[in-house]
Amino acid sequence: MKRYGATQALAGASIQLYAGELVGLLGPNGAGKTTMINAIAGRVRLDAGAVRLFGRTLARGDKRPELGVVPQELAIYPLLTARENLAAFGRLYGVTGADLKARVDWALEWSDLKDRAREITKRFSGGMKRRLNIACGLVHKPSVVLLDEPTVGVDPQSRERIYEMLAALRGAGVSIVLTTHHLEEAERRCERIVIIDHGAIVASGALNDLVSSTLGAARTLTLTLGQPLPVDAVVPAGAVIDESRRLLTSQVHDVGADVGRFLAAVNGAHGEVVDVAIAGSTLQDVFIALTGRELRE
Repeated sequence: MKRYGATQALAGASIQLYAGELVGLLGPNGAGKTTMINAIAGRVRLDAGAVRLFGRTLARGDKRPELGVVPQELAIYPLLTARENLAAFGRLYGVTGADLKARVDWALEWSDLKDRAREITKRFSGGMKRRLNIACGLVHKPSVVLLDEPTVGVDPQSRERIYEMLAALRGAGVSIVLTTHHLEEAERRCERIVIIDHGAIVASGALNDLVSSTLGAARTLTLTLGQPLPVDAVVPAGAVIDESRRLLTSQVHDVGADVGRFLAAVNGAHGEVVDVAIAGSTLQDVFIALTGRELRE
């Protein structure tokens, strides 16, 4: 638990991580994501509770060599080269000598920066800086990695390269927790989703499990019509038609039966169906259902 004055930043939140797992930690602004990451990293002193890493309970000042932390803000030295940055962070983590050279060489190769190793980083693109930022947090070869918004502000190509880097880590057994506001990204990439709100974990599990427990098994059926449905046409029970009277939507549970029923109703009203779409609930649907629609700053 952690409180800042009247604000309860963490309220009994608990998270577990398994070997080789990629977990997305999601929540609205101010939900407690960064506070949790900082608490695990030892940068925040908890008011109550504890952090356990590989079976041992950690105090704030304890060293955590198994842990790698990559902040949202770029934490690299702009006047140092990529190699110098990696060497500096490696030494801070206690890596020296031949081990340091080997780890720096690995990090340059892994982050696809080998050809730019001797260039000062202020000349790097945003995506290159972000990749180096991640590599600096991993140069000491941690077993658990905490990433706070690792793809913020980068182009789609750089984002894809970052996830290729993370996939390589997972293949080596490294466990990863990342925070992100890109819900589609988390839905596609993360093995497990943890949603935090008001400092407490409100949901945790694979996407299908979250959808089933939060919204049920219903799917959204959408019929697109070639022409507006006549005003006097009877709309099937449970369906909603938009103002143009060309888009008919409904929540359905029995796809086989309900699609036929809706098509028959439209045909009976002399409507022409030009497209049928069936979609399950998304992570965004789950997120909104659990945390609300209000904007938070």
